[in-house]
Amino acid sequence: MNWKVLARGGLAATLVSAAIALPVMDSSAHSKNPPQVVAPPPPPPAPPPGPVALPARLVADAAAYEAYLQRASSISPGFQSGASVAQALKTSAAYEPKSLIRGEVTYAAIAALQAPAFVADLRAAGSTPENRRQMVNDLISNPAYVFIFKGSDVAAGLAEQALGAPALRLYVASKAVKQSAYDVQHQAWSKEEIVDREGRLAAVKASSATPSDPAADRVNALEQAASGAAPMPISASAAPPPYTPLVARALQLAAVAALGEANDEAYDRLTYLTDEENTDSCLSMAKLNLFQCLAVSKPHYEDIFCMGQHIMQDTASCLVKSAGLALPADPPPQSAAPAVAARGVRHSG
Repeated sequence: MNWKVLARGGLAATLVSAAIALPVMDSSAHSKNPPQVVAPPPPPPAPPPGPVALPARLVADAAAYEAYLQRASSISPGFQSGASVAQALKTSAAYEPKSLIRGEVTYAAIAALQAPAFVADLRAAGSTPENRRQMVNDLISNPAYVFIFKGSDVAAGLAEQALGAPALRLYVASKAVKQSAYDVQHQAWSKEEIVDREGRLAAVKASSATPSDPAADRVNALEQAASGAAPMPISASAAPPPYTPLVARALQLAAVAALGEANDEAYDRLTYLTDEENTDSCLSMAKLNLFQCLAVSKPHYEDIFCMGQHIMQDTASCLVKSAGLALPADPPPQSAAPAVAARGVRHSG
């Protein structure tokens, strides 16, 4: 007899009996209180971009730039006295090149922000703080980066239009003032020698080293235009590349503003984008030529020539070129140039 088999059989029978005798557990008892699985809370939504805006000091520079062009373009060629010439000379020379360029770039940036698709694409790409920080770094360090966004060509066209139109008006006004230096010579006062020529030159140099005061009534309007609250009344077609360095900088600045990252605290960092070497050199040369011209100018009509040529026309030429636009063709001269133009003073046009 195989005791191992019997033992196994007896054990199996015992286990079966025990299994039959065990009470059957009610499965519904478990289902009444299932274990609770608590899902982790969803991550908080990423904070949206801040409002579209530019630092207040840059907007003030843009307002000063706009006001200067309006004043200088409004100079009438109908001079009646030496005092009227002196006042016009003071008005036309009253800008400091670097601050004028800051205003120019910011003014063009505000115009670029009038391109809705450009602003929308930037804000969509900057969906998180991390994205925005990286985009700002790329925008400041790489001028080409801004042109990958939709609507950048329209924004560039708006920037060029905003810069070019007032600069061309100043150029046209300069031609009329310059011509009056010839026409006014039949009036006796125009041939009188300027009193305190050195003091007059010193005053012009002082005004050239002082940033223009912002036009208070325009600061609020430009702030609203930048934010989209009151759009700038400007339109333009898409502008194809290539773009001038100044237009590129204006779009870089506009892009940072569109991301909501151009607040007042960012002013020092953003001023890098408002300094353009080519335009600075051009405007500084215009001022140098003006000073040289005034240093040898004696009668009032020669001051008119210096003003029309070396401050109004040369400045306008710098601004038109910085926008990437062409200057209008010059008509042939109508009469002999004033004596100051033949005294070795460099001049153009």
